[in-house]
Amino acid sequence: MMEASDSRRDFLKQSAKLAAAATVVSGPNLLLGQAKGANERFRVGIMGLGRGRGHIKGYLDVPNTEIAYVCDVDQNRLATGLKTMEGKQEKMPEKVTDFRRILDDPEIDAISIAAPNFWHAPATILGCQAGKHVYVEKPGSYNAWEARRMVQVAQETGRQVQMGTQRRSYPGMIEGVQKLRDGIIGKLLYGRCYYFNSRPSIGKGTVTTPPVELDWKLWQGPVPEGPYKDNLVHYNWHWHWKYGGGELANNGVHALDVARWAMGLDYPERVTCNGGRYHFTDDDQETPDTMYAVYDYGDKGGMSWEGSSCHRRKPEAPPFVSVVGEGGKIDFSSANYTIYDLDGKEIARNRENPSDVPHFTNFASAVREGETLNQPIADGQISAMLCHYGNMAYRTDGAVKVNPETGELVDNTDAQRFWARERYREGWNL
Repeated sequence: MMEASDSRRDFLKQSAKLAAAATVVSGPNLLLGQAKGANERFRVGIMGLGRGRGHIKGYLDVPNTEIAYVCDVDQNRLATGLKTMEGKQEKMPEKVTDFRRILDDPEIDAISIAAPNFWHAPATILGCQAGKHVYVEKPGSYNAWEARRMVQVAQETGRQVQMGTQRRSYPGMIEGVQKLRDGIIGKLLYGRCYYFNSRPSIGKGTVTTPPVELDWKLWQGPVPEGPYKDNLVHYNWHWHWKYGGGELANNGVHALDVARWAMGLDYPERVTCNGGRYHFTDDDQETPDTMYAVYDYGDKGGMSWEGSSCHRRKPEAPPFVSVVGEGGKIDFSSANYTIYDLDGKEIARNRENPSDVPHFTNFASAVREGETLNQPIADGQISAMLCHYGNMAYRTDGAVKVNPETGELVDNTDAQRFWARERYREGWNL
C-alpha cells in the first residue's frame, strides 16, 4: 500500500531537486565512471513488441548495437517480434516473457520499454536499480507520483534515461526551435497543439478467460488484479483510467512537449480542461473523445491542446503544433516546420523526413560516450506532468492550480486524489 498523502509530503521536500534535475540528469558526470566508449558494443533488450517493433527497427540502424533480448507477455507478439529480427543481425535475440530476465543479465547495457503506460515507471525504476540504462516510451509515467519517483531513481542511480518523445532528436524540429531561439518571430506568446483522429468505438467487452497466448497476470503487472475483458488488450487499455490516461497522455504528450520545448517553458501556473465522450456514448470507453486543455504560464505565455479522436473533420487540417510570436508564427508538422511573418508570408521552412533512429542513436551515444541526452527523463516528465494536470482537472472541477517552481498542486484537495495510485499489486510497490 502506498498512501498518496504520504508520497506527496515526501516529494514536497525533494521538488526543487527534481526540477533542477532536468538540466543535470544526463551527461558524463552521472555515468559513475561506467561510460563504455564509442566503439564498444551496445547491448539492449526490448520490452513490449507492439510499439517495440519500431524500437527494433530503430536500434538495427544504430551502429555497433545488438538487440540481445525481445520480451512480451503475449506469445504471438513475441513470435512476430522475433521474426522481424530474422537475418538482421549475426545473433538472434533471446525471447523472454518476463522483462526481469533482461535485468538479470550482467552483459546488458540497457532496457528499451515499449509496454503500456502503467509499466513505464515500474520497469524504468527496476531497470535503473539493476544498473541498466533505460529508454522509455512516452508518457513515461501513469501519474504524477510515478513521474517524480522515476526521476528520483534515475538521479540516484546515475543511469541514462531517455524518454521516447523522439521529435527532440529530429533535425528539422531542432532547427526550427533554434530559429525561435534566434528570434526569427520575436517574443513567443502562445502555443497551440492539435490531435484529430477517427477512432472507432471500442464496443462493450465481455469478461472471459484470457487467451492462452497471453500471460494476463504479468500483463497487469503493478496494477491491482482485475478480470480479463476481451476488448481491453492490446490497445484499448488507453481509454480506461485504471490503465491509461486517454488521448492526452497517449498523443497529447508529443505535441505539448514540442510546444513547451519551443517556448522554453516548464511548469504552468494554472491548467483548465474540459471535454466529454460525445461520438460513441454506449461503449466501455471512460476517457473523453473530445478534450480541450489550456496551460497558463502567466507573463511567460500559454499553451493549449485540442484533441478530437473519434470524429475527424477532413476539411480541417490544423498543424501538429503552432507557436505564435510578436513577429509571426511557426507551424510544426510531425517532423519539420514552416515559419510565416505577420502578413502570412513564408519566411523559412524545413522538409526533413521523420526518423526515430536519431533518438535511439543519441541514447546509445549517451551510454557509450556520455553524450547529452536530447530528452532526459527529468525534462520529459515535465511534459508528462502537463498531461497529468489536464486529466486531474478534467476528472474534478475543470481546473487545477500549480506551483510553477515545483510542479506541485496548490489548493486542489479534490485533484490530489489522482496524484498517486491508491495501491499497487502486491510485490510491485515502487
